[in-house]
Amino acid sequence: MIYLKQINPNTRILQRTEDIRSMQISMPWQIPIAIIRLILLLAIDTAMLYKSWMIADQIGTESSGSHITRMIVPLLAITIGTLAASGFYGTDDKLNQFAKLFKALTLAQAVILIAAFFYQPGVWWVSRLVFTTAWLLNFLFIGLARLLFDLLNIHLCKYFPIFKQSIVLIGHPEDIEKVQKLLGRSPQFRIDSIVDLSTSYVNTPLEQIIPLLRARKVTEVFICSQQMIDNQIIFFWNLKAAGIHIRMVPTDLQFPQQSAETKMIQEVPTLRFKSLPIFGVNFWFKRLFDMIVSAILLLVLLPVLIVIAIAIKKTSPGSIFYKQNRVGLKGQRFKIWKFRTMVENANELQKELEAQNEVKGGVLFKIKADPRITKVGRFLRKYSLDELPQLINVLQGKMSLVGPRPLAIRDYELSIQADEQVTHDKFLRYEVLPGVTGLWQVKGRASIDSEQIFYWDMVYILQWSLVLDFKILLETVNVVLSREGSY
Repeated sequence: MIYLKQINPNTRILQRTEDIRSMQISMPWQIPIAIIRLILLLAIDTAMLYKSWMIADQIGTESSGSHITRMIVPLLAITIGTLAASGFYGTDDKLNQFAKLFKALTLAQAVILIAAFFYQPGVWWVSRLVFTTAWLLNFLFIGLARLLFDLLNIHLCKYFPIFKQSIVLIGHPEDIEKVQKLLGRSPQFRIDSIVDLSTSYVNTPLEQIIPLLRARKVTEVFICSQQMIDNQIIFFWNLKAAGIHIRMVPTDLQFPQQSAETKMIQEVPTLRFKSLPIFGVNFWFKRLFDMIVSAILLLVLLPVLIVIAIAIKKTSPGSIFYKQNRVGLKGQRFKIWKFRTMVENANELQKELEAQNEVKGGVLFKIKADPRITKVGRFLRKYSLDELPQLINVLQGKMSLVGPRPLAIRDYELSIQADEQVTHDKFLRYEVLPGVTGLWQVKGRASIDSEQIFYWDMVYILQWSLVLDFKILLETVNVVLSREGSY
């Protein structure tokens, strides 16, 4: 990361704006990646559509046969065209917007239905069962495929910086620092350089840095201090003409971390935030998802649970399970189930080890070389197998598969003391069911401090969706198998 050098304000540079008729306005350095991405998405969607129609045909077609094979090309063309018209092959960051995807595929099915009517009026060229099954399978297959594509893209950006978007931050140092902290939590962007408006460009037109941005192959500019930019319309016009995207970051206002949509009031753009997601019907959808998945997991993992129970009983005196009071929904206490990984008097020994706590902030208590952990317990913790009995808590309705981790009484009391000195917004984590896993576990697990833990809890609560739950469960499996941050 560098600070762009100041241009001599006495040097007159003829500003050259791209002709709007030019085909060179787009970003030439991004074209190969954009084309590859587009081809991959088209290939994925086409394959998923073809597979879903073929499966639907096998399920709902009688032995006399159908016209699916003969009609597959127009079926694919209509659906892909509808997805393209709905923006699913654009530059949007989100590839797996399930609500938008469902609407687009529903529209595609409606277009297919109308086209079929005009092609053969009064005759169903496929059965209603085939049509309905294909509709549902289209949504399921494409949604899951794009979710996996999104996860792959995140991992590529995380481990291969070449896939990250190169950006420049423009603004006051204090605002830039806020945005840097925000971007530090996302693997998507790489900060190439910074333009400090407080010193370097007081007397220099910002338009003069555009050739430098193009030379450095910057893809996007983040405006961190909009009020400090003179002639904004001209500057933004020249950026867009140079093929550089613009993103406004409102650092002065404390917006909630929720999805927002831009709404126009006459000619004034405003941001409207959606209502909190985990309420009413959404809560019961989440609860139904938890019950079904946890019941299946308990049945599938029953042999593993029995082997673990025998190993604990044979190698260490004491009970198989460890039950501890935790703080759950609305601050209510409940007993969490875990396989015992420590000696029987572990709670009494904790007071002697408080000084060795390795979690910054002290709210949570964790030690890597904890002497209280047994040999079997260390193995169970390494792969998070000790957490499996919490599936019982999920069935009981005390926990969810995904949510903020329930704090022990000691940790809860310390967090209350910290909140009384700083802020009370952390209490929102007790307005939802605690989870077996959560967003902070997949973002850093044991390697992040208590402030970051509460931050990711808030992000999860305000951004919740079943898609996010599913994504966190998949990433949890990856984190556990790679043993990232395990104690």
